[in-house]
Amino acid sequence: MTEDEIVTAIEALLASHPDTLRVTRGDDAALWQPSRSHRSAISTDMLVEGVDFTREMMSLEDAGWRAMAANLSDLAAMGARPVLATVALGFPQDAIQKEVLELYRGIAECAARCRCCIAGGDLSRAAVWTIAVAVVGEVRPSNEKLRSGGRPGDVLAVTGPLGAARAGLFGETAGLQALKRPEPRIAEGRFLATSRNVAAMMDLSDGLSTDVRRLAAASGCGAELNAIPVADCARVLAQGRGEDAERFALAGGDDFELLVAIRPRAFSHLAARYAKRFGRELKKVGVLRVEPEILYKGERVEPSGWDHFAASADR
Repeated sequence: MTEDEIVTAIEALLASHPDTLRVTRGDDAALWQPSRSHRSAISTDMLVEGVDFTREMMSLEDAGWRAMAANLSDLAAMGARPVLATVALGFPQDAIQKEVLELYRGIAECAARCRCCIAGGDLSRAAVWTIAVAVVGEVRPSNEKLRSGGRPGDVLAVTGPLGAARAGLFGETAGLQALKRPEPRIAEGRFLATSRNVAAMMDLSDGLSTDVRRLAAASGCGAELNAIPVADCARVLAQGRGEDAERFALAGGDDFELLVAIRPRAFSHLAARYAKRFGRELKKVGVLRVEPEILYKGERVEPSGWDHFAASADR
């Protein structure tokens, strides 16, 4: 296979581009006309075979979906609408075109689901399968959400139950689906971003035990967690292993739900609106506090989610 043959085959997988993309795939660079009334939100993320995924655990199509979903989840955490993405793909010498297109199909499916145009990218040989995605989104200045807006007393909440992806690592069927095909919370992020009472927001890609520390530190606070919503599959697995289900979910990663800090006076009303809009609860997990420690039911919490550079990291 040649590079031009692969690019032509990839083109057939991709949707048409929006009018804001002036020059699209096939040129040296894409040209994009940003909105004058919005700010651009930009993020990038990489998945590497043997570090972030294995062929034994998931198909190349699932790996492609995960790579795109991880990036789009970052835009969701900013309250942004996805606009475009570029994809750089490295694959081993013995890879065949069918495998390349299988991986790209997952990328394209996730992008299309979230209405994100793939504007271009690059192909190269690599020692292992490597997927690097960069995404651009748009958000109104009044709606943009950072990690740093929280203050003591704010309610901490998550957009859904946790622990399913970690259950997937143990082979639990429903958990495997959550691990392979995470859903970026784009609609939820944009909904929450419209509220002035949402003070801070981030996605839970590395797990609640790790990411709550990051949000709290950015806001100059600590946090106390007192209730962790647990996915059904994670609860069953944890109980079967003789573990506390909430602690099992707290220690996991790859949930891709959103962690939100909300002014306490507004939480009940916002939670009711959220439930009406999405058909599920906005789950309160704790509060931000003055003291810098992170506590769970009064006990200190150490980060135990995913860390690329810690050999013993547990998702």
